[in-house]
Amino acid sequence: MRIVMAALAGLMIGLAAEAAHADKYKWCAQYSDQGGGSSNCYFVTLAQCQAAVSGVGGYCRPSNFGGPEEEQPRRSKRRAQ
Repeated sequence: MRIVMAALAGLMIGLAAEAAHADKYKWCAQYSDQGGGSSNCYFVTLAQCQAAVSGVGGYCRPSNFGGPEEEQPRRSKRRAQ
């Protein structure tokens, strides 16, 4: 029983860590700024956003909820001897 509880706890921690990663929806469609307008921030790619505003008016902007960009791999620094 302890093993099952430990496995369940580990699974929950893993899921929580996955949820903490940056949001994959990086683009927002902003519809008509006149009269308040509305926005939709559920686009993964710029092309998806542009297709959504095509024909109805509006523009696409980067999402404020996207989180940090993917980290670049670090290069190790070596001292000259």
